[in-house]
Amino acid sequence: MSSDDALEKLISVIEAKSLPLSMNDESSYASLLEKISDARLVLIGEATHGTQEFYQIRAEITKQLISKKGFMAVAIEGDWPDAYQVNRYLKGIGDKNNPELSLKSFSRFPRWMWRNTIMLPFLLWLRAHNDKISMLNKKIGFYGLDLYSLHSSMNAVIEYLEKIDPNAAMRAKERYACFDHLNIDPEAYGYLTSAGIKKSCVDKAMEQLFDLQHNALHLISKDGIAAEEEYFYATQNARLVKNAEIYYRSHFEGRVSSWNIRDTHMAETLSILSNHLEKCFNKPAKVIVWAHNSHVGDARATEMSEQGEVNIGQLMREQYAEDSYLIGFSTYEGFVTAASKWDGKAMQKSITPGLKGSYEELFHHVKHRNFILNLTGDEQLEHYLHIQRLQRAIGVIYRPETERSSHYFFTRLPYQFDAMIHIDQTTAVIPLDINTLKDISLDQ
Repeated sequence: MSSDDALEKLISVIEAKSLPLSMNDESSYASLLEKISDARLVLIGEATHGTQEFYQIRAEITKQLISKKGFMAVAIEGDWPDAYQVNRYLKGIGDKNNPELSLKSFSRFPRWMWRNTIMLPFLLWLRAHNDKISMLNKKIGFYGLDLYSLHSSMNAVIEYLEKIDPNAAMRAKERYACFDHLNIDPEAYGYLTSAGIKKSCVDKAMEQLFDLQHNALHLISKDGIAAEEEYFYATQNARLVKNAEIYYRSHFEGRVSSWNIRDTHMAETLSILSNHLEKCFNKPAKVIVWAHNSHVGDARATEMSEQGEVNIGQLMREQYAEDSYLIGFSTYEGFVTAASKWDGKAMQKSITPGLKGSYEELFHHVKHRNFILNLTGDEQLEHYLHIQRLQRAIGVIYRPETERSSHYFFTRLPYQFDAMIHIDQTTAVIPLDINTLKDISLDQ
């Protein structure tokens, strides 16, 4: 069989196995929910950090998982203290009385990842769902898995302790003063400690975490469930400070992959969150994760494994096996909200058509413009797709001028995800902030 014949055969197999997707049709997701079955951990990816359709589909799948399968929380590739403000809004706690206010904490680059026009109606739906539930500990939660919030997490620990134990708050301030009273830039801290100019603060960060854990009963003894929730929030912030310290130091020490520290932290946070939810709901936890394909897809099926890197998808499969379900996304062309450099201006950038030999190009030839492809339990599909192909990954930075080297890596799709959702032509996600919108320019 010639290579052209083999390609035609592969396309015909995918066409036969894939299901057309109408994004606004609830029934389009029925087969996917059936495949998810009784999985307790559903990781939903994205091929970019700025595609409207990916957010829209994730929101729809999530709503159905909550309403039809009893999922308890959404955990995002975002910072713990920022996401917790949304969690408070969804549960009717505190002074955040609308979804846009609850998203204000997402103030660092890239704001559009969570402050966008898809998030508002999604959060309104979650709040309406929660308002029908009387018990606080049974309401749907919203949490962040990431560790970039070194300073705000230290502040959160201190603010929590100041309300209930001023002496403990003073101890926390003294320990965190090691970070130069919170003023030092995390990257600068990493450089100074690795160069021996400044002493590492890891011991102080660990002391504070242990202090919180040791005094748990004292801290939560007065106010029941509400106190337990706030203690859980503070303790996770303290754990984040400890892991973030190691993460920023690793950037300059070269001993261990900072990627692994970050994804291991996110996986650890997910496991701790699951344990917390099991106590709240008195049954096995069911959690939905929103993160990039590069975090969600099993690293063992990609180039990452050759570099000794792991990710959330791999770690959760190892821990949960068939109780986990990984969903990936792809697009052939369109527009994406992204920057050209870190902390750069947000732009609506044109996405280069998928490269020859990539999954994106392959899926472009399928007759369905948008489709869901189940990748599990199908020997024929596995036979045709087990050979590695290029796959595109666009993060918050998109550099089409170095498309191949910056945004493509080899993967073996049937082992990377349990299902793939392809949207052939996509549009850029729209940020909420009016000043950000003014900054957006069309980059062809």
